Amino acid sequence: MGDSESPKSTARFLFELIEIVLIAFALSWVLRTYVIEARKIPTGSMLPTIQLDDRVIVDKFFFKHFDHLTPGDIIVFHPPPSAHATEDFIKRVVGLPGDKLEIRNHTTYVNDQPLYEPYVLEKSKNDFGPVVVPKDSVFVMGDNRNNSDDSRVWGFLPIENITGRSLFRYWPIDHFGALAR
Repeated sequence: MGDSESPKSTARFLFELIEIVLIAFALSWVLRTYVIEARKIPTGSMLPTIQLDDRVIVDKFFFKHFDHLTPGDIIVFHPPPSAHATEDFIKRVVGLPGDKLEIRNHTTYVNDQPLYEPYVLEKSKNDFGPVVVPKDSVFVMGDNRNNSDDSRVWGFLPIENITGRSLFRYWPIDHFGALAR
């Protein structure tokens, strides 16, 4: 290899390195924006299911295009303006469009049936409702019912605000796995 080829080899190496970095960045951005995202949990509103600073994987693609919401799903969403918040929230879906919800005597009722909630930290202290979930909306609550800013405070969540469904916790590693339903 002569001296005249060395600058060309170095330039080619740098060009390929930049190309690889740009492609990796673009793929990462597309995956994070449209397919799957890692999230750090900033509050204790989902205790005991999700601990403060746990990290979860959120499905943004398959959930929106091939699946549907079910009660018990843990979702990530942009809070409605009435929540006066800018950061995304993570809560549990309790009611779907058309469902009647009520909390009385520390028990949550959906369509007049008591909801089995083994994942709740403690039962709700306050009564709520009854309310009927409107079309194109859901009713969400945190598992830490008495310390959660949720649909009981700011109203129904428009389905269009949902960015994805939490698949599983990946950190801390000793709590790796699916989240309680």
